Amino acid sequence: MAYDFTTAANSLDEFWMPFTPQRYFKKAPRMIVRAKGMYYYDPEGKEILDAAAGMWCVNAGHDQPKIKEAITAQLELMDYAPCFQFGHPTVFKAASRLIADMPEPFTNVFFSNSGSEAVDTALKIALAYHRLRGEGTRRVLIGRERGYHGVGFGGISVGGLPYNRATFGQLLPNIDHLRHTHDLMRNAFARGMPDHGAEYADELDRLIYLHDPMNIAAVIVEPVAGSTGVLPPPKGYLQRLREICTKHGLLLIFDEVVTGFGRFGTMSSVDYFGVTPDIITMAKGITNGVVPLGATFVTKTIYDAFMNGPEHVIELMHGYTYSGHPLAAAAIIGTMDTIQDQKIWDHAKAMMKPFEDAVHSLKGSPHVVDVRNCGILAGIQLAETKDANDPNKYPREVSYELFRRGLMVRYTGPNLYLSPPLIINENHMDQIVTTIKDVLKTL
Repeated sequence: MAYDFTTAANSLDEFWMPFTPQRYFKKAPRMIVRAKGMYYYDPEGKEILDAAAGMWCVNAGHDQPKIKEAITAQLELMDYAPCFQFGHPTVFKAASRLIADMPEPFTNVFFSNSGSEAVDTALKIALAYHRLRGEGTRRVLIGRERGYHGVGFGGISVGGLPYNRATFGQLLPNIDHLRHTHDLMRNAFARGMPDHGAEYADELDRLIYLHDPMNIAAVIVEPVAGSTGVLPPPKGYLQRLREICTKHGLLLIFDEVVTGFGRFGTMSSVDYFGVTPDIITMAKGITNGVVPLGATFVTKTIYDAFMNGPEHVIELMHGYTYSGHPLAAAAIIGTMDTIQDQKIWDHAKAMMKPFEDAVHSLKGSPHVVDVRNCGILAGIQLAETKDANDPNKYPREVSYELFRRGLMVRYTGPNLYLSPPLIINENHMDQIVTTIKDVLKTL
């Protein structure tokens, strides 16, 4: 039987779409059926430049042959194998490949299925680590306002996006939040890391003493807050967080689901920012979005703390049916080969300055109140409308019109996001900003 996945669906009614206004979408669905390189294609074959890397994840571009080759080779051998007290070579090979490119002192990785699960894994490891060290009172977890850490109960709890939390109540206990770092008055249109705001990290000291240092387990932040509008850290901010965590014995967790795997031209943004956390989470680009996978990286100190009991006892009572799935592990290997063979991360480094110049050319366009960038990431903040029932009408309308004109850009709240595949060139950048400028003139 030959499958054809380009034909129209029989019905759009049954699928409850994630993070989507169902009725609004289904009145005028934006459908894509094929992808290659920097482009998606709609059912009529129209080319759509992907300025979002799907959803921050297709970092190496679409339809990479070696990734497909690796997955196919694994599938022909074996479709599934458990990693609960069994193993298969592919997952160990994938882990070794990743750790070889991680900054020191990261030595071990725990696999899950998504960024949300990678975060929940990180939080559980942090709590268990302190208990193993005889400091079981450390139960408080500190996140940050406007932070996004997935949609698990743990991730939503430490996350700080009100519209993600409001429907579900208080969620987990023992949670607190730092204030966000967005300072529009002082930092509008800053290029890269803004000059003002390092002092916002000092609030961590206040929260620590509010709860007592011996009650706090970990602090989790995105190095660049992504889903809230791409907020780069102020200069010195991450360094200050690291100093405070070290002083009080807290673990510092970097959620690099967005910033990891090449967005800054390296495996992790640790090299870019010069700040080393204790735990790092990744997902998305780690398999180029081809197969779902999340990863939680820990230092040797943390891993070894779990290895002191009897050998026959499970050290961490945690895991998922698909942790280390053979096809996902193969996708990691294929992705790593693709990145290395095509020197994609080196290309990303070379494109950072042209990308910055391109997105900041939007300054002065109608309704643009801020442009923020860091690495190959950018947020474009648009003015709110006077309609209290629909203040973020502009980014939604712009996003839909851009799609009609052959450009995929995501939006949330007042912001448009640019996170293109890292194979982007200056011609793509020109097309992106020119199309956005043209659409903004029509509002």
